[in-house]
Amino acid sequence: MTTQRNGHHRDERADLAADALATDDNATDAFAAHVACAAHLDHPIARAMRERILVLEGPKGTMIQALDFDEADYRGALLADHPSPLQGNNDVVNLTQPEAVRAIHDQFAAAGADIVATNTFNANSLSQSEYGTAHLVYDMNVAAARLARAAADAATAAAPAKPRWVAGALGPTNRALSLSPDVDDPGYRAVTFAQVADAYGEQARGLLDGGVDILLVETCFDTLNAKAAIFGILRELDARPAAEHVPLWLSVTIVDKSGRNLSGQTEAAFWHSVRHARPLAVGINCALGAEDMRPAVETLSN
Repeated sequence: MTTQRNGHHRDERADLAADALATDDNATDAFAAHVACAAHLDHPIARAMRERILVLEGPKGTMIQALDFDEADYRGALLADHPSPLQGNNDVVNLTQPEAVRAIHDQFAAAGADIVATNTFNANSLSQSEYGTAHLVYDMNVAAARLARAAADAATAAAPAKPRWVAGALGPTNRALSLSPDVDDPGYRAVTFAQVADAYGEQARGLLDGGVDILLVETCFDTLNAKAAIFGILRELDARPAAEHVPLWLSVTIVDKSGRNLSGQTEAAFWHSVRHARPLAVGINCALGAEDMRPAVETLSN
């Protein structure tokens, strides 16, 4: 579920950009890529968002699990000799079972989804290191984006009055910058800000090269991870021509009825922590279920 937050006047957006740049000299280059984000308000997706509710494609993980792939299916011919088990690595199937991924996208498009989301929730080097497949991250993302792009384009061609777009999905990784994985050492961190930013940047590079229309940083349970994601993504965009820039969407995970994510921030605090990136939309992910999500969505909307 997504709450649009792109209704600021251009002057306010410019002020926010100036404030961000003035307070963080090291971020100047990265933010320069998105400083003209007001132009995203004229993006076809933004225009459609102002006219109607857009439906985002559903989860790929449960759809892939329903296919009941075994270890050989996950490996395919490409990774038949891979030294580590791969069963459960739903992102690698973009390379080893592309027809299955394309079929899932086609099903969601046929059901009416306006936005096809890539099968890349864990397609980052931090998460893929558990399977020994971090070296395939770029290829996974390019392949996933192309599969989603083909499905979206086919659906648009079949019904031109209902255009479809592709969101490049970037999940939260399996590490937290604000939390220690060691209860006996609360100051310990398993990863650095730079490593998380680099992981998101690499993933964004593959998704952009594959042809996505949006970058969706989803399930942000740790706000510092989200800030690293923003930095890595904007740095990648800064290295590209303006014509290749795409809107940014963010979704935060509220873990209980207190209205906070795992790093302790409320919905409003999360918004103020990420608004410098001028995302086209910020929303809440489905962790609480629809009924308990509503108050959080209302708070964020206001």
